[in-house]
Amino acid sequence: MAEKTRYTDQELEEFRQLIEEKLKVAQEDYEHTMDAVMNRDSNEADDTAPTYHALEEGSEVQSKEQLMAMAQRQLKFIQGLKAALVRIENKTYGICRETGKLIPKERLRAVPHATLSIEVKKDKRRPH
Repeated sequence: MAEKTRYTDQELEEFRQLIEEKLKVAQEDYEHTMDAVMNRDSNEADDTAPTYHALEEGSEVQSKEQLMAMAQRQLKFIQGLKAALVRIENKTYGICRETGKLIPKERLRAVPHATLSIEVKKDKRRPH
């Protein structure tokens, strides 16, 4: 029997559902993070005491930087998921872009936006 070169339409549909579910959650998380960055969910009165303000300012800047970093990672994840949906449409989803072989289902369930097999990914991390 020849080696399977792509996932069936039924398998692609299963992956589509998984990705759409993850995409919905990721977009909600992104919105919540951006709400926090923009203080859109803040309903507290600002303390006007100068000492309090000086102490809070430093940690507030650090928190905003951390939130922005989280938002950037989330946005990259969302873009990866959207690109995976395009690959499903093109019926190229789950094919390693380096080897051309199928990426195992277990890896795709764990990392649905993966474009490399785990072997290639590990090899890329290894210093040559």
